[in-house]
Amino acid sequence: VLQKWVNREISNFDYLIQLNTMAGRTYNDLAQYPVFPWILRDYTSEELDLNNPAVFRDLSKPVGCSVVIIKIYFFRYENFEDPLGIIDKFHYGTHYSNAAGVMHYLIRVEPFTTLHIQLQSGRFDCADRQFHSIPATWQALMDNPNDVKELIPEFFYFPEFLENQNGFNLGQLQISKEVVNDVVLPKWAHSPEDFIYKHRKALESEYVSAHLHEWIDLIFGYKQRGPAAVEALNVFY
Repeated sequence: VLQKWVNREISNFDYLIQLNTMAGRTYNDLAQYPVFPWILRDYTSEELDLNNPAVFRDLSKPVGCSVVIIKIYFFRYENFEDPLGIIDKFHYGTHYSNAAGVMHYLIRVEPFTTLHIQLQSGRFDCADRQFHSIPATWQALMDNPNDVKELIPEFFYFPEFLENQNGFNLGQLQISKEVVNDVVLPKWAHSPEDFIYKHRKALESEYVSAHLHEWIDLIFGYKQRGPAAVEALNVFY
């Protein structure tokens, strides 16, 4: 599979799906759901220029490593000490993939809607905490040291999860009073289908093809643990 990918006989999407499968990740287990990377950082431009390296995220670092909060992770690791000596030092007390995160992204489609309601003791979570906007979700990653969620494969092939086709009452945001309905898209996407088309195109772009292995090292490779993980700010609780 690796050789096929290197020879460009299979797409980046196919390679990531295969890697997830080999790593024991599966659609049948929310706690081990397939994980895909955030690949862009431009969610505000009117047009998406895939020939400009500046529109892409740095795939060599965990997704939460923005310039603003990188010092927080470093400080947390350097100064953490478990008095019982059981818990090792870590940069992140949360995780890049978990069951709640999957339900968060897929809240508008069943069976994830029902699972989310069960998790929240029989009701929808407060509107401000729900997945309501792609640009806002990216900005939260840049500003909040406690959010390091990567993406799920659906962001690259399943436009329906971005629409509230079932008409669920997801509440309204506290400050703007905006009703949470369909997911707010980046300016460069004119519809959920257009978003998926351009996002998939970005995944298969020359830039991502040249740098995807750096993210794979973090999630599936040698930077998961040990000195390489410490150096890459990639140590999880």
